[in-house]
Amino acid sequence: MKLEQYNYIYFLGIGGIGMSAIARWFNAKGYPVWGYDRTRTPLTAALEQEGLRIHYDDNLTELPEEILRHKEETLVILTPAIPADHQEWAYLKANDYTIKKRSEVLGIITADAFTVAVAGTHGKTTTSSIITHLLHQAGVDCSAFLGGIATNLNSNLLISKGSAATETVVVEADEYDRSFLTLFPDIAIVTSADPDHLDIYGDKEEMLRTFAKFISQVKPGGYLLIHKDTDARLTEQVQEGVQVIRYSLQEGEAHANAISIDGHWFKFEVDSPFGLQPELKLGLPGFHNVENTVAAVMVAQILQVPANRIAAGVESFKGVKRRFEFVYEQNGKVFIDDYAHHPKEIDAFMTSLRALYPDKKLKVIFQPHLFTRTRDFAGEFAESLSKADELVLLDIYPAREKPLPGITSEIILEQVQSPKKSLLTKEQLLAQLKSDADFDVLATVGAGDIDALVLQIKNILENRVV
Repeated sequence: MKLEQYNYIYFLGIGGIGMSAIARWFNAKGYPVWGYDRTRTPLTAALEQEGLRIHYDDNLTELPEEILRHKEETLVILTPAIPADHQEWAYLKANDYTIKKRSEVLGIITADAFTVAVAGTHGKTTTSSIITHLLHQAGVDCSAFLGGIATNLNSNLLISKGSAATETVVVEADEYDRSFLTLFPDIAIVTSADPDHLDIYGDKEEMLRTFAKFISQVKPGGYLLIHKDTDARLTEQVQEGVQVIRYSLQEGEAHANAISIDGHWFKFEVDSPFGLQPELKLGLPGFHNVENTVAAVMVAQILQVPANRIAAGVESFKGVKRRFEFVYEQNGKVFIDDYAHHPKEIDAFMTSLRALYPDKKLKVIFQPHLFTRTRDFAGEFAESLSKADELVLLDIYPAREKPLPGITSEIILEQVQSPKKSLLTKEQLLAQLKSDADFDVLATVGAGDIDALVLQIKNILENRVV
């Protein structure tokens, strides 16, 4: 399939972080782009300001006239989050439109490029964003499709100038729905392979088999940078000539040395098979982000970015929206927002918070994401969240799922060991924050719509009389 045969692009689920990056790419390439999404968000508003045409009702009358008139020239791009009973999707299927999943289109876009693909059940977005920033600021002409809004770019998309004979593309390799199997990277990073998305895979073993299949698609002569704690079986099918390097925070063939904390800054060096990279300063706090930087530095080394440019890039990296994002820091209070939604991510986040604020009272607000994930990992969530002095749980954000009998936030709450814990609605939470300031550090955590509370909470903190 060649993209050149299409003149009209229609997205079902355009507001997703991965979908919106591809929509922006088509828009930048001069294609007329339309799309549906369930909810208007700041991201869809930004897309509309960029000229993309979006509607929010699943209604056949909303389908653009151009799409209806030019079926053969229309490419429909679908997110797996679209429900099976969606009217527009049913119509487009019944009328034999060309419909491709987001992952398939990403595979087509990157087919002829030198591809750096970042996989893992957590750490993908930060690692791919650091890689993109290191390459971009060093003058490497590259494109990037990211799963978050990189602060330096203020976007989830970077488009190359096309100055190189072969384009370099950095892309997140998403394991959900086996999406990453459409990618055949030159460099692959696997940050983690902890059990997740068991609603898709059924069990951990099937998920590991799928990761192994992705790893087997790294091109001969390429590189696999894989976390040392991942299952050894993942690398059994690596193609001949692929260099496998295991890394972690402080162990493995590549790791960080001399880690220290100076305010919000983490200082360290990276020791890898490609050489020692000294004098790094990372303004994105967290030991897990130091570990992500180890992988990113290796990619820059492979692509022959000079050491001084790597150091400058790490220091100038401003992070990713909702990844350890400092929202408010005044009057003796700190407010941080983070996207963590897997127990391992939450544990890493909480460990880093404790390292930054060892003697401070920590209040955490967590919104579980998905009924199946809550069912599968309730105990692990409770253990990670118990590091808070006070925990507030919100109701489960369902995303694409229907409720499951007996699965509520209560099954996490009853196992939490924090001295103070509660289950509140969003309205109750905001009312509580207006009257109760008994914390030093406040954190909102989760991948659902908890981010809609961030500005309201910030306003409460700013307006409170101290």
